Amino acid sequence: MTEPAPTAPAAVLWDMDGTLVDTEPYWIATEFALAERHGATWSHEHALNLVGNDLLASGRYIRAHMGLDLTPEEIVEELLDGVVARVREAVPWRPGARELLAALRVDETPCALVTMSWTRFVDPIVEQLPAGTFAAIVTGDAVTRGKPDPEPYLLAAERLGVDPESCVAIEDSPPGATSAAAAGCGVLVVPHHVPVPPGERRVFRDSLEGVGTADLAQVLREAASAV
Repeated sequence: MTEPAPTAPAAVLWDMDGTLVDTEPYWIATEFALAERHGATWSHEHALNLVGNDLLASGRYIRAHMGLDLTPEEIVEELLDGVVARVREAVPWRPGARELLAALRVDETPCALVTMSWTRFVDPIVEQLPAGTFAAIVTGDAVTRGKPDPEPYLLAAERLGVDPESCVAIEDSPPGATSAAAAGCGVLVVPHHVPVPPGERRVFRDSLEGVGTADLAQVLREAASAV
């Protein structure tokens, strides 16, 4: 007998930068400031190559392309100083993101935040949301292998006690979409700063505006046949 189609995902796993909040411009501005401070050069193309990446991987990339005499860890800490200061002044929410989070709370669908940003950048953003919005938070400093490895999404599903194949992940970047699909999630891709190619378990929408729980159930169904 055919299994009934899911009426809702077991959980929704959210990327942060570029998906929940539009903080990529903060990162890019901070990268250019880092280059200026150290007498190095940087480009917008280099900056876009880092979107969605693990922060230490970005630190290694910056070290190589700026030619800095700093460790990747030191580079990441300098970047975090800059972006934390900016986000404490203003949190740039993505259209429809908070509305979808509110709808999921009403429907009692658990959510997790799965981001490659580190805890000290995540905290001031999460503090602006209702308490308990995220039942689990996985940050880049809490995993051994960051996106595009599936570890972050597998860990989020484990912490929620759900099967990743019953979850929808919301992403905006190639590394994030690859990570979520490799974990078995249905992936709702809402591209923003960088294009995301079609791929396994990926379903595309232009925006989160107007998206509700029933739409996410449809994403699961579409993702099962997406190759």
